[in-house]
Amino acid sequence: MTHLVHARKVFDIELAALKAVRSQLDNSFARAVELIVEVVKRRGKIIIVGIGKSGNVGQKISATLTSTGSPGVVLNSVDALHGDVGIVNDGDVILALSYSGESEELLNLLPALKRFSVKIISVTGGVKSSLARHSDIVLNVRVPREACPFNLAPTASTTAMLVMGDALAMAVLQARGFKQSDFAKYHPSGAIGRAMLLRVGDIMRTGERNAIAREDLIVKEALLVMTHAKSGSLSIVNARGKLTGVFTDGDFRRHMAVSENLLNQPLKKVMTPRPICICENALAVEALKIFNERNIDDLIVVNAKREPVGLVDSQDLPKLKIV
Repeated sequence: MTHLVHARKVFDIELAALKAVRSQLDNSFARAVELIVEVVKRRGKIIIVGIGKSGNVGQKISATLTSTGSPGVVLNSVDALHGDVGIVNDGDVILALSYSGESEELLNLLPALKRFSVKIISVTGGVKSSLARHSDIVLNVRVPREACPFNLAPTASTTAMLVMGDALAMAVLQARGFKQSDFAKYHPSGAIGRAMLLRVGDIMRTGERNAIAREDLIVKEALLVMTHAKSGSLSIVNARGKLTGVFTDGDFRRHMAVSENLLNQPLKKVMTPRPICICENALAVEALKIFNERNIDDLIVVNAKREPVGLVDSQDLPKLKIV
């Protein structure tokens, strides 16, 4: 068996495992989501416990929950019995991860957790295991087999746990009405934060970099305005300063092919009317969406009076790190 054939076999096994776990979803999942939403609403925490690979998966589930507004805390099952159980409060919910449901360290922790007024959600492949019997809600992640050739190393089972955690986090997010603006609040740094928090007015070119001309200006003089602004486009306004059109490098090349007297033509005759534009108060991510959908290089920014006040050049976006 070649490496590629073996890799595809692993993918096939894990995909089949996820389909199996998906078919096992039932009302227990809905109850788990409702419980977590209620706990978060009361400002409680989701305490994640697990051993070995399950514990590693728990770290990721905790991070996903926390980053989407549902505070998750990982509790080391061994350290918990030596004081760390102090992070648990009445009203929290325990998310216990164990594929077998018989992990000794996890079972030893249950009596200490039961001293608190908490609910336990178990994520396990052993629906009749000791862990399942001591849980309030059981989420079944039983898989047909592991991707390991000996059916021993946790592979498909940990993938199933991870996806179950993602499903929980996303269902809770939706149930809580979590918005894009909330997401930005928890990700103030990095590309997500920049794209979600920056306004168009923060990234647009202004002043001399924003080429604007009256619609009666001839093309020859308009090109000088564009050159001075080092811009590939020109916002065109009427006598009242309202945006009426745009003239770009591409427009110039297209008209040059068919017009002998282009340089002396007024912009009104060669401009593209009703150009795509965006409000200066819009989020930068909205500008990014327009660039992706409309296949344009420059986006004119207008104020509430539809006066051009800036320009967003697609070439600036990588430097601003919002793409």
